[in-house]
Amino acid sequence: MATKNVLILAGGGGHTAYGYALAQRLYGRANLHILVPEGDKLSYERLSKFGTVDFLLKPREAKTPTSEFIPKLVKAFIEAFKKVPTEFDVVVSTGSNFCIPPSLFAWVKGIPIVNIESSVRFTKASKTALLLQPFSTITALHWEEQKKLLKKGIVVGPLIPKPEVKPWNGGYILVTGGTLGHKRLFDVIAESKLENVVLQTGTVNPEPYRRQHPEWKILEHSARFYELIAGADVVVTHFGATILEALVYRKPTVVVPNPEWTRTAGVEDAEHYARKINAVMVSEITLENILNAIEEARKREYPKLPDGSSNLAELILKLS
Repeated sequence: MATKNVLILAGGGGHTAYGYALAQRLYGRANLHILVPEGDKLSYERLSKFGTVDFLLKPREAKTPTSEFIPKLVKAFIEAFKKVPTEFDVVVSTGSNFCIPPSLFAWVKGIPIVNIESSVRFTKASKTALLLQPFSTITALHWEEQKKLLKKGIVVGPLIPKPEVKPWNGGYILVTGGTLGHKRLFDVIAESKLENVVLQTGTVNPEPYRRQHPEWKILEHSARFYELIAGADVVVTHFGATILEALVYRKPTVVVPNPEWTRTAGVEDAEHYARKINAVMVSEITLENILNAIEEARKREYPKLPDGSSNLAELILKLS
């Protein structure tokens, strides 16, 4: 059987994490081509080891106003037409509006679409997964609960990445807000007397925290972020794909939803998610709550979850 040509649409942030976990399982078994959002150097750096990576305009970021979104969406459709040739056997959408134009062009050209829902969705489906469901050969779900949101979905399990280093305990608290950062969390934890902290700030300015805590290790991004997770004592994060990576390395996890991101899943979704992975959730962001949650997280057991990445990779390789 000929080797498949698979195009992975890595939508940035947690969406790129799903693409990364899937690429780990498909690498060497399929020819991988990857599209990432224009200017997303981190996604490019993370995924370039698996295959050819190219850029495509992402119409809407977290705070893009509607007045800018519409013209950008039109431009993204024009760009996508050129970047989805018919030689692809499968196109994988990892979510976000970034994936919509190339996925629809793939459907027009008769290419099967694999549509991945976000792991954090429990109360309502993401707009991208819902929109693409009628055009998709497979809509991949992480949890049984998501079947009520996307009726045609197939539960493969959470898209957990392969471990890349051995876990160890460096004794530090890893605090992360993902690609975009979590200023409110950072500001609160900066008031603590914690000394051994690794802080990943994303797009939030790191300089105030460097001045306040010269003893902390502070960075904006890292393509080898899994190494920091592998060495953490506890991981404190918003509720993105970092939670699944923390599971891989069996790290106690505190989930602190970011109230700034109103276009993504909400607090109720975060509560469901925290229960699924047995993490401790902090709804009211105070220093006392966070410090108590860190201690509570250390007592929690790690759940046993199916390997959704391997399950989905097998389904993709069997697609005709």
